[in-house]
Parts: sequence; C-alpha cells; structure tokens
Amino acid sequence: MKEITSIAIGGFDGMHIGHQALFNELGCDGAVVVIDTGYANLTPHEYRKRYTDHKIFFFNLEDIRHLDGEGFVKLLCKEFPKLQKIVVGYDFHFGKDRKYSYDDLKELFDGEVVVVEEVKHNNDSVHSHKIRAKLQLGDVKGANEFLGHNYTIVGEKIQGQGLGSSELFATINLKVKDFLLPKEGVYVTTTRIDDEEHYHPSVSFIGHRVSTDGSFAVETHILDGEVICKEKAEISFVDFIRDNEKFESMEALKEAIQKDIAKAAKELKFLAL
Repeated sequence: MKEITSIAIGGFDGMHIGHQALFNELGCDGAVVVIDTGYANLTPHEYRKRYTDHKIFFFNLEDIRHLDGEGFVKLLCKEFPKLQKIVVGYDFHFGKDRKYSYDDLKELFDGEVVVVEEVKHNNDSVHSHKIRAKLQLGDVKGANEFLGHNYTIVGEKIQGQGLGSSELFATINLKVKDFLLPKEGVYVTTTRIDDEEHYHPSVSFIGHRVSTDGSFAVETHILDGEVICKEKAEISFVDFIRDNEKFESMEALKEAIQKDIAKAAKELKFLAL
C-alpha cells in the first residue's frame, strides 16, 4: 500500500464499463478500493481482480460504516501514506449513514478528488442493479454490453442425473454459489474447464428439469468434443436461446436440445470469424 498514489473507491460489483471509467483515471501507481458490502453477486469476492490490472484492496463495510467523513479520510491516508488522488463516481456517498458526498471529500482530503460523471450506453445509464435486472430477464447481450465483458459464473462440479451421457447429451453439472444466475432457460455460452486457459464453445441450461425429475440444475454441454472436468467450470454467457420448457417425451427433449446445439454452434462460429 505504501507505493499507491491514487485510488478509485466504490462497491464495484460487476466491474462494468461505468467502473472502468473510474479506473481509467488512475495512474500506474493507482489501486482499486472496494467497499465490500457482502452483497456482490455479479463479481463476488476476489473475482473482481479479473477485470482490472490495478491492485485491489478490500474494506469491509461493517468495519468502517461507523466512521464520520473525517475518520474515513484519515483511514485512507493512513492505509495509503502517499495518497495524492481519489477517484469516485458522481453518486458516491460515504461515512456513517452515507451522509457525506464527493463535495465533503473535496473539503476533507488535501489532494486531488476526481469525480467521474454518469456513464451511459445507448443513452441508458450504466448501473449494477440494471445489469442484474437484465440477467433476470434473460437479456445477457444487454447485460454484457453494460459489463464490457461476458457475464461469467463459476461453479463446483457435481454429479448429475446421468441421463445426459446415456440418453441425451453429456453435460457438466455445477453447483453455483454467490453468483446471480440468469433467468431459467437455455443459453449460448463458452465454458472453461478447471484451470484451462481457453474456453470451449458450449450450450448451457439453467433451471428446473421440468421434463425429467424437476430438480434444479446448472449444466453445460461442450460442443467441440468430450472433456474431463475434475473440480470446477466457468460458464460465460453469450446469448439467450429459449425459455425453460416441459417436453412430453425424451425424444422431444432430445430434438429440442439438438436445435439448441445447432443455434449455439452457428452463433459461436459467426462470432469467431
């Protein structure tokens, strides 16, 4: 922390294009300070580190929420003794009961305070709560545009029904914690297995298996051949294909999945061109 001269402060769940506008104001000795509320579900915990080259430091909100404005600034100056610049968003509030704004920060901090104005995409202001809403509607393309990257979840491999490999198509079944899951349905995705560096083209399902046992599942089918998943996988969402549906026969379900695979393969091939 001793070499840091500038910091960007915020919750930064999603690390979206609005957040990136703050990071762009940091110098080479800049860092990102996350006020962690414990409610981040787009990029929970350390996953924020994937979306910036700057160092990230986490402050737990419960540990600092009692501080008044002066106490908060003193804490920052103590943690970052060479601090010269603080970057915040136009809607930034801090201190007990969030009663202090960037105007107070300018009075309390001796260095430079940069206030980044509202970032818009297609004339719509970019916020994490809007990204969550888009994902819950299945609008992953819209969410990705706001994020500036494909929305990605990480899950632990678990045992599935066993129907995939025997009667349908082999899938990797995941238990996903902490991440917000998009709307139930079928998606064009890419999937990264364990610690591989690359992503495989895939089609993924999220929802209750209404055509079989009714259980909830997050599962992904790899399009470029069978792979062995030992511990975990990451699913990155590219587009929404269809809602979760109930099929009257295994044959009808299999036919629908074949169409899903064809759509996913076509779109991913187009994107790769």
